[in-house]
Amino acid sequence: MKQYYVYIMSSKSRTLYTGITDDLIRRVYEHKNRLIDGFTKKYNITSLAYYEVTSDIQTAIQREKQIKGWVRRRKIALIETANAEWKDLSNGWYET
Repeated sequence: MKQYYVYIMSSKSRTLYTGITDDLIRRVYEHKNRLIDGFTKKYNITSLAYYEVTSDIQTAIQREKQIKGWVRRRKIALIETANAEWKDLSNGWYET
């Protein structure tokens, strides 16, 4: 069964980016290595702060839109429910 991820990335200064993907490991790698031009590259957003998993693409799209519509403090509260210390949840994913 295919999985979809709604995720929030953060910079060291806690600039936030919310996205959706069907391959979280690949997508986070792209953000970390600044492979795609755009917001995350410009603001050096490289830390995975939060993610959710669903098997339904429509649910993922709706959730991404919902989170993007929230005010910043609500996004921070969501992150801190699962990751109070703001650890990079992708630490160790790319070590050889």
